[in-house]
Parts: sequence; structure tokens; C-alpha cells
Amino acid sequence: MRLAKWLGVGVLLLLALREVFFSGPYLPLAKPHDGLILDMHCHVAGIGAGDSGCFVSKELRNNFRFKIYLKAFGVTVAETEEKGDQLLVERLAKGIGESQRVGAAIVLAMDGAVDANGQLDRSRTEFYIPNEFVAAEAAKYPNLYFGASINPHRPDALERLQWAKDNGALLLKWLPSIQFIDPADKAHEPFYRKMVALDLPLLTHAGQERSFTHARDELADPVRLKLPLSLGVKVIVAHTASTGKNEGQEDIDRLIGMLGDYPNLYSDISSMTQGNKLGYLRQAITEERLGGRLLYGSDFPLINTAVVSPWFYPLNLTRKQMQSIGVIGNPWDRDVALKEALGVPADIMGRSAAFFGVPLGQAAAD
Repeated sequence: MRLAKWLGVGVLLLLALREVFFSGPYLPLAKPHDGLILDMHCHVAGIGAGDSGCFVSKELRNNFRFKIYLKAFGVTVAETEEKGDQLLVERLAKGIGESQRVGAAIVLAMDGAVDANGQLDRSRTEFYIPNEFVAAEAAKYPNLYFGASINPHRPDALERLQWAKDNGALLLKWLPSIQFIDPADKAHEPFYRKMVALDLPLLTHAGQERSFTHARDELADPVRLKLPLSLGVKVIVAHTASTGKNEGQEDIDRLIGMLGDYPNLYSDISSMTQGNKLGYLRQAITEERLGGRLLYGSDFPLINTAVVSPWFYPLNLTRKQMQSIGVIGNPWDRDVALKEALGVPADIMGRSAAFFGVPLGQAAAD
């Protein structure tokens, strides 16, 4: 009886504190983007089934994250082994096809670490999603586009870049902290110049990385991107470098400090509603220097896991908003609804399609 009494007092206290500190959305709510949205940051996965060439390290496969990721894709190991990794792409395309707000996605390949001989180093690679697999599978669906990934340490990296462009790649994806790529390495200059010639933007993770079992976070310092930026590469820093520090400074502040010098520097808002990133979305969308530089991305499958929830925002959303967003079944619609409710403006939602030249129609009417 006494416990119930104290719990009741605690709930009343929390409700009172919420009333005092409730601040509403980060920006005033405006009219939502009325067109379909391009998700320019969408992952696919594979376990090597169906001759896909995909690879997951034993360390990651035995980690608790592995089952969470598979569940987010809506598949099991058994059915993936039976039907092949192609099943994950099929489910991905189906989910986007059922979305009322997101009309297409750029699906990302992921190269691995490379050894001294320029070959894939499986002993240091967390997961590997070949360009050939993603390009072939994305081509089967009108709502999927190919995002390539090439480690510049490969001896045939320039030829791989050309192949990617010839096969429809819209961007190049890096995760330096697990691919062991130093973007500031001057040995990569020919690679960057080839990217400029092919007009292939670089989407690269910056900030702390905790989605995998290990990472060299110093390689994801946004300041290390000055070399490709100075050579003219369009660089999109994922998640606005949220979380992580270098030289005693927040990575997001290091990124923002570079915007004035590099008009070819952009960022995306993928994964920025995660529970471990509270406050970063506010900083990104209210920062004037990021005006015109932010793109919509989801970072699927993470948006379909417990790390993202409208219930993390009791000081910004009403109870009715949290309830209505939480019951949205489609993960992309839920992600868009949450970000819009927090104040992400329509121009950010629509910018990805314009940036990549992807034609999309109107969103479904309410």
C-alpha cells in the first residue's frame, strides 16, 4: 500500500515537472512537405545466403545487435538462409512501397577493411555488403537506388568507382571508423579527384560509432574531411556528426565550424531521434549555418528498433502526439512523423530528392 502511494506521488511529481519544463517542438510546426520523400541513408544487410557475397563477422553475429537488426528487417535467419539475402532487399522495397510519406530510398553497400595486399580483410571486417549485390537487387525495384561503397585502399579503387557510376550509383558510402579509412590521407587524392569527375557525393559517418562491436572513432573526426572538401568532393556528413568528441570539442561543433569554408559540405538527419542523441536534432535544425545543408535520411533499420521512440520526447511532444506516432506501423512513416512533430521543416524533408535528382510524386492524401 505504501509503495503504491509513493508511486502515485512520483507520477504526479513527474507530470508536474513536465508541465513546468514542457517546451514543445524545436521549431514552430509548419505545413509538412507535400511530396514523397527520398530516404538517402538506408542500409541493407545479408548473411551470405543465396550467393550474395555478403559477410557478417562471427563477432557481430554472436552479438546481441545481430538479432535486433534482423528483426528490424522483418526476417529470420532460417528464412534468409532458405530464400537468400535477396529477401531483405525485397522486404525493404515492400516497406517503402507501403509508406505514405517516403517514396524511394538509396540503399547502401558497405565495403570492408582492406589488408596490406589490397584484399578484403575478413579478420577486421564487421560486415560486408558487395556493390554488385546491391546494384543488382536495387535495379529490380523502382523505389530503390544504388549507393556504392569502396575502400580507397583497394588497388583497383578507381576502376571500382567507374563501375559504380556506370551501374547507377548515386553516392559513395564510408564508415571510416570500422573500414579503417583516414579521410585526411593524401594518398587518397586521386580517388577524390575521380569522385569529383564522376560527380559522386561522399556520404560518410562522423562522430562516435556504437552500432558495431569496435570502432576507431578518431577516424570519424569531421575535421579529417577537409582534404576531400578542398578538392571539390560533395561531402554529406551522416547524423551531423552527433555524439563523439575530438580534441576536447564536440564533433558536431567541429562540423559546424567548417561550413563557412566549404559550400560543398552537407549533412543528414538520419538516426538523430535515437535515445542516445537527445538534443542533437534541435541543434542541427536551429543552427543557421546548416540552413540549406541538411538532407532527410532514416538510417534504417535503426529507426525500426527500440533505440528510437516518440516516448523519449515528453518535453517536446504532447501525450496524444507520442501515442499517435508510436502506433504508426510503417517505420518510415513513423520516422517522418516524429521528425516533423519535433519541428523538422518541409525543405529538409524535400531536399534529398532534389539533391540527387530523383523524381518523386505527391504524398498520399490524409
